[in-house]
Amino acid sequence: MARYAIARSHIAGAAILAGLLVSCAHSPQASPGTPSSPPPAPSQPAPSPSPGTGPISYKSTGNSDMDAWRDDFSARAIASGHDRAVVKSMLEDIKPLDLYLGSSFQTAAVGIGDQAEFAKPIWDYLKVPLGNSRVSNGASHLHNEAELFAAVEAKYGVDAEYIAAIWGMESSFGAVIGNFDGPNTLANMAVEGRRKSFAERELLTLMKIVERGDAHRDDLIAGWAGAMGQTQFMPSTYYAYAEDFDGDGEKDVWKNEGDALASAANYLKSSGWSPGQPWGIEVIVPTGFDFSLADGNDRRMETWRSHGIIPIRGGDFETGGADYAELWLPAGATGPKYLIFNNFKVFKKYNNADSYALAVGLSGDAFTGKKVPVAVWPTEIEPLTVAEIKILQANLNSRGFDAGVVDGIPGRKTRTALQGFQKTQGVVADGYPTKQMLALVNGQVAGTASTN
Repeated sequence: MARYAIARSHIAGAAILAGLLVSCAHSPQASPGTPSSPPPAPSQPAPSPSPGTGPISYKSTGNSDMDAWRDDFSARAIASGHDRAVVKSMLEDIKPLDLYLGSSFQTAAVGIGDQAEFAKPIWDYLKVPLGNSRVSNGASHLHNEAELFAAVEAKYGVDAEYIAAIWGMESSFGAVIGNFDGPNTLANMAVEGRRKSFAERELLTLMKIVERGDAHRDDLIAGWAGAMGQTQFMPSTYYAYAEDFDGDGEKDVWKNEGDALASAANYLKSSGWSPGQPWGIEVIVPTGFDFSLADGNDRRMETWRSHGIIPIRGGDFETGGADYAELWLPAGATGPKYLIFNNFKVFKKYNNADSYALAVGLSGDAFTGKKVPVAVWPTEIEPLTVAEIKILQANLNSRGFDAGVVDGIPGRKTRTALQGFQKTQGVVADGYPTKQMLALVNGQVAGTASTN
């Protein structure tokens, strides 16, 4: 076949040459001594962009807003230096998701106050992390993968049971990592608009992850909010803290347990983990204790001892050298009580909710056989709804007790404001929002003095 092609090219060449000779024979000849006129310059077509330059052409997504955003974002990504092929791979197959761009999302958007960490009573929130299935699975993983956990703990200094607890909380030990395409989810978030800058930054970071060779485009599976893998890392967290624990050149938090666990441990370590120290110690307090000391401030262990606080399990406090702790009442004066330390705050770097940090600490302890908590939750108390918390916050603010933003989340500022109000009413100043406290703040009932 190659010889046949060459022969044909020779024949074609001869024909072209003959044509040129005939053409020359019939062309007008210049008179002797007369200079010939220069041939007219041929018209030049407008230059086309070189291959690999200019805007990327995409097929329509069927959503004009998404198409316009993609054209603009794609151009900005290339202009900022991202690899053209990577940019195209991230954006060419995006499509609208009803979760973000459907009419139902627009009318019933989920806010932070609706998340389980904030909306559920603490004892309900803990049912899954402390349920028999989660605890038995966590204990089994610690036993069956003991060598891996020991290696991760030795390298990063984070206790294995809390790495396992994070793993359980984030993806049920790798069983639930989501089935959304990460770039598509972030693109939808950007087009929807309320978190546009955040989503675009995370999408650009996904490009950097692929460009750096940490993961492949097809690896980028995520949950509905863009968090990825068994660790549920957002792209920026992955880029900063994901680890290649087995040394194969990739940071596979999706399928590689070693990489996932090491990445979680590296994140906790980098967030300020204190090796050898507890996250918290459940305590009991003496009769007549001043619960207003549970005000969000750290105090010396000597101070807590002087107020009669002791570990609920007996003995002296074993703090691993930690000198300061905060008294925390997750369910008010009648529920379990904790002195919490720096490592509790490190858990919150993963998810900034007290209930999440408590779930990690308690479930990790439960994996090692501890009964947690020792005290009983006061489930007879009916906590406030998110809407009622907003009313409480607004009324505290109007009375001069700074509860902060009216968002329906009973955080530290809201509880401190409620404590301040409770002191003026002669009731237990534990800062715990209940129906009775809401009524009291609203001026519907008179306060009842108590020192319990």
